[in-house]
Amino acid sequence: MVRTLIRRRKKSFREGDVTVTDPPKVRRAVTAAALGNTMEWFDFGVYAYLAGTLGKVFFPASSPGTQVVSTFATFAAAFLVRPLGGLVFGPLGDRVGRQKVLALTMIMMAASTFAVGFLPTYAAVGFAAPLLLLVCRLVQGFSTGGEYAGATTYIAEYAPDKRRGFLGSWLDFGTFVGYSLGSGLVTVLTAVLGTDGMTDWGWRIPFFVAGPMGIIGLYMRLKLEETPAFQQEEAYRSAAEARPGGGDDPVEEARQSGKGRLKEIFTDHWEAVLICMGLVLLYNVTNYMVTSYLPTYMSSTLGEPETTSQLLVLGTMLLVVLLITTVGRTSDRWGRRPVFMAGSLALIALSAPAFLLIRQGGILWPALGCGVLGLLLVCFAGTAASTLPALFPTRLRYGALSIAFNISVSLFGGTTPLFASGLVEATGNEMVPAYYLMAAGVIGLVSTFFLHETAGRPLRGSGPMVETPQQARELVARSRTAAGRQARDVWLRVRNLWRGPPH
Repeated sequence: MVRTLIRRRKKSFREGDVTVTDPPKVRRAVTAAALGNTMEWFDFGVYAYLAGTLGKVFFPASSPGTQVVSTFATFAAAFLVRPLGGLVFGPLGDRVGRQKVLALTMIMMAASTFAVGFLPTYAAVGFAAPLLLLVCRLVQGFSTGGEYAGATTYIAEYAPDKRRGFLGSWLDFGTFVGYSLGSGLVTVLTAVLGTDGMTDWGWRIPFFVAGPMGIIGLYMRLKLEETPAFQQEEAYRSAAEARPGGGDDPVEEARQSGKGRLKEIFTDHWEAVLICMGLVLLYNVTNYMVTSYLPTYMSSTLGEPETTSQLLVLGTMLLVVLLITTVGRTSDRWGRRPVFMAGSLALIALSAPAFLLIRQGGILWPALGCGVLGLLLVCFAGTAASTLPALFPTRLRYGALSIAFNISVSLFGGTTPLFASGLVEATGNEMVPAYYLMAAGVIGLVSTFFLHETAGRPLRGSGPMVETPQQARELVARSRTAAGRQARDVWLRVRNLWRGPPH
């Protein structure tokens, strides 16, 4: 009992334990990380809005419904290799650094997206055309396996503890800006060139834009430094290896190896992995339902004009862009769990009404339905980037998050357009997407129930991070006061145990 009390005694912080962030470096880190997500989701927006056109270009022998399903099958195939990318890039980022891996993923994403614009059509080379499209999508998926987890890790490890939600939300701000740019460009091109012009050659233009965007993003990422948390972890590791016999310990070598890290992730952190997968499922099923499937659902399934459906979803993305940083700031104040909990409950309750409004036709009712879906989506988009990295300790954060995130996205998120379109085609029930979202809401609610609150607290395995030296001094003073009080309480309880119960 005495040992337990002593172990629980809280240690005070020293000034060297508290990191004071450099605002210009934080801004560069957030901007460079968000730009990669902008690049990634520019491609997703283009692909989602061009699904019907790409179906005609690469699968012309199929029926219109089969063309859409085939296009989304190619879209989903990229997600099947994302876990492989996570297995490669995640542990690599924990060993060699976040910045190097993020620069590599940017190169691969930009090159593969740019290459799609040069692909020959089915009319020119036959079956080789969809195969080449599939190869480009697989390279995109592999590189993306290390992108989101690395970017969230990078921002989280640079952000002050009390502003992690707000700064992390800029990552997904980049996500929806990229999607809006991609979808907006396709909408404008469709209006100017018409359906025939897009099918003939206009579909290539959005993919060509990816080249310059990738060069800008790569330049910014090459200018970045490693995160303070990773530098601290490297210092601890170097100090351990410098001790006599430290570099020759076979147990420690096995622990630091790739297999050792994977074993540690799934044996010591399996609960965090499951929580992460549940929250990622919640976010990404909602995300891909709205961004990737909804334009095709309204045009192909409900028969709405393509331009109308594209504008409605584009307006929904702009709504998310306007609100996302506000939600991130709110999560810093109220906590991550309340925001996720409220969003999960709302998704269960409002998905069916939203799709009923979308099915009414016209402009007003579908716009209201899309707006409801946008408000549901922003609850998860504004908090995910600050919540997920906090689940894992520094030495395993990039790898564990990459693996858990990409497994969940591959199985449930990226396959959402394929499953939704396939189920609607098979059952003829236009409300299937709403039921799909409701099931995701239930899983998200269960995951949030087991989530520990992390708002305003240091990341696992890292010391506190503040914005100013004054905040650091105040934090050290408060921790010393709290540690002194706890030490006094421990002493009083130990003394009472020694003396025994009063007579």
